[in-house]
Amino acid sequence: MNFRALHPWPADHATAVALQTRLRRSILLEPLPRGIRLVAGADVSYDKGTDLMHAGVVLIHLPGFGVVETQTASVRVPFPYIPGLLSFREAPALLRAFRLLECPPDAVIFDGQGIAHMRGIGLASHVGLWLGVPSIGCAKSRLVGEHDEVAPLRGRHVPLRYEGNVVGSVVRTRDRVKPVYVSPGHLTDVPSAVRLVLRCCAGFRLPEPVRAAHLLVNRVRMKARTSKG
Repeated sequence: MNFRALHPWPADHATAVALQTRLRRSILLEPLPRGIRLVAGADVSYDKGTDLMHAGVVLIHLPGFGVVETQTASVRVPFPYIPGLLSFREAPALLRAFRLLECPPDAVIFDGQGIAHMRGIGLASHVGLWLGVPSIGCAKSRLVGEHDEVAPLRGRHVPLRYEGNVVGSVVRTRDRVKPVYVSPGHLTDVPSAVRLVLRCCAGFRLPEPVRAAHLLVNRVRMKARTSKG
């Protein structure tokens, strides 16, 4: 998959925050195009006790959820864990995996935030700008915002609001299971992000592309640990 380098990667907190402030002005929120068929899921797994991280991308074809392609990349962690700056920690590894894709996705779902972020540019937004394709954040926990209770049945959702704006949706993807926090990253909006996430769910809490990426990186991590032992 080809994409241009958007910027060098900063090594300090202040430079990273300033870069987020600049980049967020480039985010476009618009409905997803019709005909989305190839959806990639992206996730990262850390090898505890070391500075190694494993990024994985799984490309899935809709509506049958057939796996088209998988790619992984293992790198040293380049940035400390700082809330709100996750993309500076995980994006370089994810982008290395995306570059290996032979077939570009129509859209990407990340295990992370989109614009539901204190500066409006979470992992899905940041990497979406690099890739230039529609991107969606689908997180297991809330970073910012407030919301009402979600009805217990699959498909129900309520707005996620932050500082007076709707920045995402809290979505029940499975009956009586904890909801996920969906927010547009880049080149999508809240309604179409919710629709695609629900379309990608196959009976589990996480959408299938993200769930497959999560399983992939855990396998890679375990294999790497076994080979070291």
